[in-house]
Amino acid sequence: MTEKPSYQIPGLPYDFNALEPVIHADIMELHYNKHHKGYVTNLNAALEKYHEAESQKDPAQMIACQSAIRFNGGGHINHSIFWTILCPQSQATGKPFGELAKAIQKDFGGFDTFVEKMSHATIAIQGSGWGWLGYNKNLKRLEIATCSNQDPLSTQGLVPLMGIDVWEHAYYLQYKNVRVDYVKALWSIFNWKNIEDRFTKACV
Repeated sequence: MTEKPSYQIPGLPYDFNALEPVIHADIMELHYNKHHKGYVTNLNAALEKYHEAESQKDPAQMIACQSAIRFNGGGHINHSIFWTILCPQSQATGKPFGELAKAIQKDFGGFDTFVEKMSHATIAIQGSGWGWLGYNKNLKRLEIATCSNQDPLSTQGLVPLMGIDVWEHAYYLQYKNVRVDYVKALWSIFNWKNIEDRFTKACV
């Protein structure tokens, strides 16, 4: 009998207070221990129901499980990426470098233009969702995209390189309803080394 998959929340690469003052420790702890952990718990429960329905050859129930798998699975995927593309300000380079910097210049006309376009697209999301920088392997170019709720960027055929979480739980305790200030502040703690590594792997 095939062992059923069980997902676990990944360890944070830094302490809860490491991203201050951009993201306060209480937000990080709530975001990680409550929200991300909840997505993993609910994903495992939905998969368990799906496999049970599959073993009983119950396609209606299998289909009924898919929305929970998509939502919670997407939440797990998105947050697992999000934690790694952030870093303390003392470790942040402020801008990308190497081949990623060249690609941003080619596809957006420069880093400042890219920041403006991605910030605008992300801030404009209605309700909850994510703003993403992704790589289109077919067209061999970078693209900015947005996803509603917890839909992963792979649903749009793009490889995720960096994402901005604009669910209210990611910033509301600190920034209230001023999403623009939160998005602006995040640019000072992006881990461009990690994002560059993701870009390198996506290009293979």
